Amino acid sequence: MLDQTNKEASTAKAAKRQKFVELAESRTVNAIKAIRIIGKLGNKNAYQFDDSDVQKIVRALNKEVDALKARMSSTGGKESVDFKLD
Repeated sequence: MLDQTNKEASTAKAAKRQKFVELAESRTVNAIKAIRIIGKLGNKNAYQFDDSDVQKIVRALNKEVDALKARMSSTGGKESVDFKLD
């Protein structure tokens, strides 16, 4: 009976791990793509911006990476996204 319970717990743990890996890989790829798309705004021939705009974008992204680290190391964290250039 105890062996069966251990096997079920081990199987559930493996399934949770597999789901995490799948989602983490997919979401990380999507986040990298989104950051690259933001980087395309660096074309000064197409867009008007200054260094303060760039600093605000980088600060916002860094803030979210810091929040990600906090959520991954403990419970809780901020879910909403707030960003404005002006």
